[in-house]
Amino acid sequence: MAGCCSVLRAFLFEYDTPRIVLIRSRKVGLMNRLVQLLILAYVIGWVFVWEKGYQETDSVVSSVTTKAKGVAVTNTSELGFRIWDVADYVIPAQEENSLFIMTNMIITVNQTQSTCPEVPDRTTICSSDSNCTLGSTGTHSNGVGTGRCVPFNESVKTCEVAAWCPVENDAGVPMRNILPNVTSSYLKSCIYDAQTDPFCPIFRLGKIVEDAGHSFQDMAVEGGIMGIQVKWDCNLDRAASLCLPRYSFRRLDTRDLEHNVSPGYNFRFAKYYRDLTGNEQRTLIKAYGIRFDIIVFGKAGKFDIIPTMINVGSGLALLGVATVLCDVIVLYCMKKRYYYRDKKYKYVEDYEQGLAGEMDQ
Repeated sequence: MAGCCSVLRAFLFEYDTPRIVLIRSRKVGLMNRLVQLLILAYVIGWVFVWEKGYQETDSVVSSVTTKAKGVAVTNTSELGFRIWDVADYVIPAQEENSLFIMTNMIITVNQTQSTCPEVPDRTTICSSDSNCTLGSTGTHSNGVGTGRCVPFNESVKTCEVAAWCPVENDAGVPMRNILPNVTSSYLKSCIYDAQTDPFCPIFRLGKIVEDAGHSFQDMAVEGGIMGIQVKWDCNLDRAASLCLPRYSFRRLDTRDLEHNVSPGYNFRFAKYYRDLTGNEQRTLIKAYGIRFDIIVFGKAGKFDIIPTMINVGSGLALLGVATVLCDVIVLYCMKKRYYYRDKKYKYVEDYEQGLAGEMDQ
């Protein structure tokens, strides 16, 4: 109980004030200067030079516009010789921060709403009506089952469905994109290259995929999603002409993951019309292609007195760490710690109590 009272009395009625003690010791002096030097190197080198702690920074706010140019040529048994321009392979014409370019397709022409055989697979092949279920549907079916088993071709029978007929036969034809070569000006002639022309805003599709570490020919068949990353790190204390973008590319879809059940990127769209008798028809297109997502990020910084003063104050405060560290070593770790501790601390009684004691004597 007496110990608790003494601790409480010391807490309430004693006051600690710093005392400056000059210690003439090479070991302690060199240690103190070394710690101060490391702190100064951190504040000047890292905080101010590397991290530009004297600047006020803000994130990049961007608006991205994209435009595709060029033509492609195909010669297939279904469509024959055909020229494809931007209106054909860019779907939709405008997107926000994205650009989808169709590189492969499956076309099913002149579809009408009627009944027809399903595409053969392990769930649709049949030998009699008993193998087909009336009203059946599935996640991969093209329509509603009629319960009949009908010939798909001369050798195979499949269950009949009520759907847009003929149903889509999911077998693709690969296409290759060829970019234009124009020479009227720099923007019409330059092609982005990380080594020779890293700031040209015109890109070859194959080069983008290649720089991301993938094959364009493989990606064109199944489609995919590519990220075009534009990084802006600008020091606005320098000339604006030195603020330049840096481009990088990476694939964003999950093509490389194991057990991926839906590789690439594709979607379907249809074009509707009516024949001469007024019956509604459509052409169904399953489009495979590469969607390009443009991702802009970075920061810009400019000198400002407020962050400068904050970091200067933080640096000066860190210098106090050197004194604390040296005090710990001198007072608790060195052989002469008791000697230094006697020089460091001095106990002084209250002036009035001391004066009253002297008068009593």
